[in-house]
Amino acid sequence: MTSKLSYRERSQVECKSLRDRWQSFAENHQAGQAINPWNDWGHRKALDKNDPEYGRPVKGSLTELRGKKAEKHVNNEIRELCHWINHIGTTNEDGTASVTFGKLFDAYTRISDTLVGWLVRARKRGYVTFEGEMLYQGKDNNVIITRIQMPPEED
Repeated sequence: MTSKLSYRERSQVECKSLRDRWQSFAENHQAGQAINPWNDWGHRKALDKNDPEYGRPVKGSLTELRGKKAEKHVNNEIRELCHWINHIGTTNEDGTASVTFGKLFDAYTRISDTLVGWLVRARKRGYVTFEGEMLYQGKDNNVIITRIQMPPEED
């Protein structure tokens, strides 16, 4: 047989629950403020530019997950660009492939309107090479783009 709580007992239980929730909120807020660099009473350690984790997201955080997802997307786009260079370009004796910017632009813009951005990223990573800093449609149509190596396949 269950005993019924009186109004006073129920009120005490509800107040205790509310007090516990508020205390939990206050402790979590205080812990968060302790590492807040803009808080005067916080005790976060000073950042060190020589720390290997400097400028990197916290391990296991959503920021790290989003960064990895973005990196995977960039790698896939660069790989697809290199496949297109192989497909529409000519293979050279040394195993590289070359195509003019105009021909690549005509073929690739049906897939993506960010061709030049992907070319610049691919060049930074050592997958393609071309003359000049930036390529412009019309003006640079005869610039040769050479695929030096294929990006590795994703896991």
